[in-house]
Amino acid sequence: MTDRNDTSTSEVDAQLPTGDPASDLAFEFGAVTAERDQLLMEKADLLDRLLRRQAEFENFRRRVDREKSEFAHYASNEAVAALLPILDDFERALKQESADKEYERGTELIYQRLVDTLKKLGLEPIDSAGQPFDPYIHQAIERVETDQCEDHTILEEYQRGYNFKGRLLRPAMVKVAVRPA
Repeated sequence: MTDRNDTSTSEVDAQLPTGDPASDLAFEFGAVTAERDQLLMEKADLLDRLLRRQAEFENFRRRVDREKSEFAHYASNEAVAALLPILDDFERALKQESADKEYERGTELIYQRLVDTLKKLGLEPIDSAGQPFDPYIHQAIERVETDQCEDHTILEEYQRGYNFKGRLLRPAMVKVAVRPA
């Protein structure tokens, strides 16, 4: 299909009405057909551009939703990580004997509320004592040679490790048993 502006002068002369009704009708029919074809091509082009823009917008919307979700997850991850030292301090405080039993009971209640709230947010403690050492979730800070336990068994947990929403937030610091050399 040729554009009317691209036609040569001889073609234009050949397309001009000649005065013959059949020829003039054929000329008008050809012009209308060419215009229709041009409009159909423009319509197809516009429809294609519309569908592409809609797809781009849908991809953009999904990406923004995913980024919002990741940001919210990251923000809560950082907030929970900032609260872990407080949780550690509570655990150390609860291990100490106190003369005032009411004070000790109040500390336990506050600690339990904090733990319950963090669990609701997605915090999960890693149980380590007596488990086999896993370098992906444990950090060995001491190795003790012993025959009383299997090799690479965790003897003691110095600092509890945590997962947050299924991902490691902080590894547990542990003492690991090794076989004597």
